[in-house]
Amino acid sequence: QVQLVESGGGLVQAGGSLRLSCAASVRTFNTDAMGWFRQAPGKEREFVAAISWSSGIRSYADSVKGRFTISRDNAKNTVYLQMNSLKPEDTAVYYCATGRVVGLEAAGYSYWGQGTQVTVSS
Repeated sequence: QVQLVESGGGLVQAGGSLRLSCAASVRTFNTDAMGWFRQAPGKEREFVAAISWSSGIRSYADSVKGRFTISRDNAKNTVYLQMNSLKPEDTAVYYCATGRVVGLEAAGYSYWGQGTQVTVSS
């Protein structure tokens, strides 16, 4: 199995930035994709961004495109989510996940981190 440890959440003002980190215990053939999802109170979990360990191919939700950047450091088994120009509607618990291939559906990811709270004040 893969263990994921997230960090970097916190409270920021609108327009500010945060950088989330997700450290994976191991990379395997069946866990090539690393994704970020978020869930706000009263809302369904939604896809944010994902990246492939092997190819570096990225995918973003339309709501964060141009503001968020996902990247990976293969030597450290760590994926980052750089979040700029944050808006109050970005407030949510952000979850790191890993699965076989990059995709938009939460069901496609096998292992999940504990989540980290991101709060953006107006």
